[in-house]
Amino acid sequence: MSKYHAIPTNIITGFLGVGKTTALNQLLQQKPENETWAVLVNEFGQIGVDQAALPNEDGLHVRELAGGCICCALGPSLAITLTMLIRRSNPDRLIIEPTGLGHPEGIIDVLQGISFEDVLDLRATVCLLDPRSLEQPEVVANEVFQDQINLADVIAINKCDLAEPAQVEQAESLLGGIFPPKQQVIRCEQGNIPLEILDFVRNGELQAQFPEAHANHDHDHDHDHDHDHDHQHGHSATASNAPEVGKPLRKLGEGSGMVSCGWVFHRDESFDFDALTAYLNSIEGIQRIKGAFRIGYAWVFFNRVLDEHSVSKLAYRRDSRLEIISSQHLDWDAIEQRLLAHRLLDVDA
Repeated sequence: MSKYHAIPTNIITGFLGVGKTTALNQLLQQKPENETWAVLVNEFGQIGVDQAALPNEDGLHVRELAGGCICCALGPSLAITLTMLIRRSNPDRLIIEPTGLGHPEGIIDVLQGISFEDVLDLRATVCLLDPRSLEQPEVVANEVFQDQINLADVIAINKCDLAEPAQVEQAESLLGGIFPPKQQVIRCEQGNIPLEILDFVRNGELQAQFPEAHANHDHDHDHDHDHDHDHQHGHSATASNAPEVGKPLRKLGEGSGMVSCGWVFHRDESFDFDALTAYLNSIEGIQRIKGAFRIGYAWVFFNRVLDEHSVSKLAYRRDSRLEIISSQHLDWDAIEQRLLAHRLLDVDA
């Protein structure tokens, strides 16, 4: 790839549900009109929902790796994916968003390896942090969570509008005591990160405290999905496993102590917004629910983290799809039947 040289590259990390995709959208809104950006999005779930929430516009090339942590695709597979993305887009900037359960060190190693050392200019790694998570012992004890912070050059304390002032101040105090010190710790709401943060120079002295944190879970990964699908503005099931009306495509996966279950519904199916939202908020035992849904003539993105949810409009028009992440298997058959029950009445079953 000799024609490509020193492409500014950033990794946007943060634990499950911290708001990385929202932050990525905010950064994309700040993209200079004359620039082309390439984005690699990695999702833990098998279906892939995040890309539905990203804009479809000129000057933006999005590639999605669904089906587990990006670490599973390290080595030749990740290198090939990045090479294809760079060759197709010839970007002015590359942004990589790993899953919230992914350890950043393996990605950094690939980006600094011989295949990309002259091609990419690895700049600041930005980690989003929900200050309220510091009061969740199971999160604080998670080694991947700790190393996402350890390897970040910049920490963006996100969701400050939802946290108590004392929680934000506690987070700032704790982050201020980290060595080596972070280049910057900022407060933000709804992922509003200043564009200039991306051009901070990476600190090469940052090290992982738990480099084997994800490797310890490798044997748990169970992927029923091809990592290397090209999701250029839309995932579509292959002809052999396309969803039918009343018979959605379902994919299960496990890894890193979590379970994912995702559905893709036939593109002609639409849903009762109020009933669907009420049901999705009633499901117990989840860590994360996110979905893109057709509701009549409109489309919405549903995002739930623990007991908080948000809904936003979408330009996406492909199909309806949903991903649930939990710490244990739920009654997926019962959930699927309830989802189907909330389709609009004029949908033929």
